[in-house]
Amino acid sequence: MKFAVVAQRSTPTNVALATSPVPGVESVLLSPAQALVHLERGDVALGRLDVLHSLDGMEPGVWAFERLAARGVKVLNRPAPVLAAHHKLTTAAALERAGLPHPRTAAVSADDPVIEVELPVVVKPPFGSWGADVVLCTTPDELDACLAGLRERAWFAATGAVAQELVPPLGHDLRCLVAGGRVVGAIERWAAPGEWRTNISLGGTRRPTVPPPRACELAIAAAGALGIDLVGVDLLPTGAGEYVVIELNGAVDFTHEYAADYDVFAETVAALVGRAAAEEEDEAAVASLV
Repeated sequence: MKFAVVAQRSTPTNVALATSPVPGVESVLLSPAQALVHLERGDVALGRLDVLHSLDGMEPGVWAFERLAARGVKVLNRPAPVLAAHHKLTTAAALERAGLPHPRTAAVSADDPVIEVELPVVVKPPFGSWGADVVLCTTPDELDACLAGLRERAWFAATGAVAQELVPPLGHDLRCLVAGGRVVGAIERWAAPGEWRTNISLGGTRRPTVPPPRACELAIAAAGALGIDLVGVDLLPTGAGEYVVIELNGAVDFTHEYAADYDVFAETVAALVGRAAAEEEDEAAVASLV
């Protein structure tokens, strides 16, 4: 059986997933077009379409996953759940339906940019990543300046923006890696000095950690709310052992630091292959009853 990481980019995470030694599994890294050539019924394709660097949508390739599924390839991280994880308004709606803690989130239209969330507020692209163009507004003047700056962003004209209630930052957050319905790794991210955002791309640092049960419970529930197979769930601590689910990353990058006692990439692939096998068994059982 082939386990294919299907992506548009050869990121370190994609390469590590595609070279992880898992017994009985041949792991490969393929583009969407290559996947149509090399995968057949019984193989597993993991979708890893990421946010565009232009921040105005998701990378192309959806068409390939539809054709792979029709061929009998088991597709994990199908485009719809991945798109829902990438798009912050869709994420917010799914988390609200599931009753999970999440800051109030509202759309900001490019045609009529009105903020419907009380200050302080965080304004960001709906298809955001790497902390790019994320602005904290604590006063009306800061908000006016932020809205004026948005008009100069090409992505804002295409997608509008998102306004999100500020969860008071404590200088760190927790990212849980959920694969196949379980937490396979986690990391604490600490903001750089003078920075409130914890993004590694903005100078943040990683610290290995063992996630507490409550964090794992929320991360698994958040992944389930979107129906996504491999996802990074970012949690902000609020004190007394509680967390707020802040974002989901449908093409999460991670490192060996996410697990101290085992190979987190091999564990991730094994969890996903197990999920695919379980779903195949469930589908076969249902078919036998028809």
